[in-house]
Amino acid sequence: MEALGADRFVGPEPASDVDLRLIHTGRYIETVKLASGDQFLAGMAGLGPGDNPIFPGMHEAAAAVAGGSLAAMDRLLDGSETHAFHPGGGLHHAMADRASGFCVYNDPALAIARARQAGLRVLYVDLDVHHGDGVQAAFWDDPAVMTISLHESGNYLFPGTGSAREMGGRDAVGTAVNMPFEPGTSDGDWLAALERLVPPLALAHRPDLLVTQHGCDSHAFDPLAHMLLTTRAMHRATRLLDGLAHRHCGGRWLATGGGGYDIYRVVPRSWLLVWSAQAHHEPDDVLPEAWRARWAADAEREGRTPIPERLLDPADMVRHDPAVSQVNARTLDAVERTVRALLVRQAPA
Repeated sequence: MEALGADRFVGPEPASDVDLRLIHTGRYIETVKLASGDQFLAGMAGLGPGDNPIFPGMHEAAAAVAGGSLAAMDRLLDGSETHAFHPGGGLHHAMADRASGFCVYNDPALAIARARQAGLRVLYVDLDVHHGDGVQAAFWDDPAVMTISLHESGNYLFPGTGSAREMGGRDAVGTAVNMPFEPGTSDGDWLAALERLVPPLALAHRPDLLVTQHGCDSHAFDPLAHMLLTTRAMHRATRLLDGLAHRHCGGRWLATGGGGYDIYRVVPRSWLLVWSAQAHHEPDDVLPEAWRARWAADAEREGRTPIPERLLDPADMVRHDPAVSQVNARTLDAVERTVRALLVRQAPA
């Protein structure tokens, strides 16, 4: 981002315990503090071993991530910014009382809770390959928060949730929206779901503020999942979301990072697209040679080479699978019919 023009950065202050309690229980926060660096406490509240290993300074690091999203939200709420991007955020699996899926504190949920304190309606769109289960759970019963998650089906991938049948609590039915995709899904199916679901749902929900999660582990190069997206789809998605922010939210849009495990070939390009959409800047498709050279040796050591020369992947990089598309199309039709029918009844006065 710096190599292509980004020059405004704010270092976050760690979130306070009061801030963290917007979503997390006091007992869980104290457990995280006690467990930081103390392997004898492994196994408590989802912490170590496995996806959430205990490490020295764990509470401080996780609170800094949370503080970044909260600081960004505060700037949106006080009007000093209209767009903000926190690439270190997007830790969407953490629950109120436990860690999960590399996530200790749930910064998107904390930012949304801050907006709810201000009385705002929020639309949350999660593009990570994994279901945004922690954010959905946090606002399951709140009809003023709509969560939309586009992800690989939980039949094949962690956390095993996110079916189309998950639609919200008793007083908020229709405000949790899930589009689970088959392994092998490519750009066309993913974009069709995004474009058919998100704009009409935004219109029905009438949000005051947009929060998005841009996990790029849905990319074809990512080693932890089985979807086949390219940066071309991610480019279109960021532009669509920017349009929604201006159409419905007065421009107020907090974007976060998220998953992404090909850290040289995919993550920098994907998150550059988020920044450039928010900056209303169309970057050069050719990546700076000096930047590529800087990271070439690291990428070689990780076996993630070559670093692409261009921001956007070739249009023919991935082969479309008609059999996968047939299943995705049936799922999308069912999600669209069900949610639209529910939202007609749930629409705000």
